[in-house]
Amino acid sequence: MNPSTTKPLTVLGSINLDIIATAGRLPTAGETIGDGTLSRQPGGKGANQAAAAARLDGAARMIGAVGNDDAGREMLDALTSAGVDVADVARRSTPTGTALIVVDSEGENQIVVCPGANAEVALDGVAFAEDEIVLSQLEVGLDIVVEAARRHPGYFALNAAPAQPLPAELVQRCDLLIVNETEYELIPELSEARLVAVTYGKDGSALFRDGKEVARAAGLSAKVVNTIGAGDAFCAAFVLGLRNGLSDEQALAAANAVGADAVGQASSQPELGRLEGYVTAV
Repeated sequence: MNPSTTKPLTVLGSINLDIIATAGRLPTAGETIGDGTLSRQPGGKGANQAAAAARLDGAARMIGAVGNDDAGREMLDALTSAGVDVADVARRSTPTGTALIVVDSEGENQIVVCPGANAEVALDGVAFAEDEIVLSQLEVGLDIVVEAARRHPGYFALNAAPAQPLPAELVQRCDLLIVNETEYELIPELSEARLVAVTYGKDGSALFRDGKEVARAAGLSAKVVNTIGAGDAFCAAFVLGLRNGLSDEQALAAANAVGADAVGQASSQPELGRLEGYVTAV
């Protein structure tokens, strides 16, 4: 498929302000750790995937909601700067969603998400074209994801994270589901899915069709700075790779390369090159 003749990837999902404390290690229950470094940056699984898609493909479309506050305006500015169309992002009186994140020296993290305006995402006035691809996640209401899957006549992909029980209707509707290895174990319904991509961190990724492995690609070595946006970058890259006509193995390998690039950057919405550069790199 010629990417120049296709619509930009549409992402339905969350938009958060990430407030990040970086420390030497993660605290245990009830423990206080000093000498942390505080930062803030754009985040949310949906926004991360939209920003990655725009950088990899030149454009993307975002469906979501932010608060009518400084944080919301900051998040929209970041998406627009990445090349994302935010015309379908609603402004709500509820504060913009916020994620509180602790990251250790190895890039591992603990995250608490406060949904805010993400809990008020709606599809009023949003149209879907048959020839566009929609990618969603589960940081917005499951009912909205199901509604989008029903209304969209074309290709529908779901990053089933955070893990939760999925209705059979949604699993059967999805053309593609993407999860990490932990989520794959926590969502038994995925065994009934037509196509599931599973990421294994440094060990790469695999693709399962009707529960049977049909493709696998090795991981790439990378210096880990921040893992928060790596899975989101993988999702955008893999969906775009399949859209552009790559084989299953090529799409997995290119997405692994994008994820490896992402973990080496501090931002949850890392600077990425065009997808074709990652294809030729592997």
